[in-house]
Amino acid sequence: GGDYLLYSLLDAVVDRYFGVLEKMGEKIELLEAKIIDDPTTQTVRDIHRLKREMIFLRKSVWPLRDVLSVVYRAESRLVSDATRMYFRDIYDHIVQVIDVIETCRDMLSSMLDIYLSAQANRQNEVMKTLTIIATLFMPLTFLVGVYGMNFDFMPELHWKWGYAGVWGVMLLSTLGMLVYFKRKKWF
Repeated sequence: GGDYLLYSLLDAVVDRYFGVLEKMGEKIELLEAKIIDDPTTQTVRDIHRLKREMIFLRKSVWPLRDVLSVVYRAESRLVSDATRMYFRDIYDHIVQVIDVIETCRDMLSSMLDIYLSAQANRQNEVMKTLTIIATLFMPLTFLVGVYGMNFDFMPELHWKWGYAGVWGVMLLSTLGMLVYFKRKKWF
């Protein structure tokens, strides 16, 4: 009858969702591998695109769940009791589809968090390197600034070993900081 035809059509539609979700799952797995291996801004764009597709898919599935709920629960003479159990089966399948969609959305959100964490870690490493370089050059800049002043009566200017002494102090301060950073395991 017409009720079984409706069941067949709805069953075909719901079964197609599983195929679509399987393809989406494969895309999510590929993106996950990309995020771990080489996170790029294109990967983030792909994540956002997939999230939008999941939202679109959810918006298209949700009303179908409501319709199926009404069809299999309502006492209507248009749907026979024998066919009603088939609608319950479709309803269970659509609930599974919604659960898979929600799981995929959660995975995509987690992947975005992983990407942001990786970027923050990379930025922290860069900042650490720049901080070490700046810290190494601060005492050198101070010494060069002091001895670069145009005063005639600086005692060290007329010492025989004054030039070599300044170089020695600069090298020792740099090496001392490098040893300190190495012991702290900052690099």
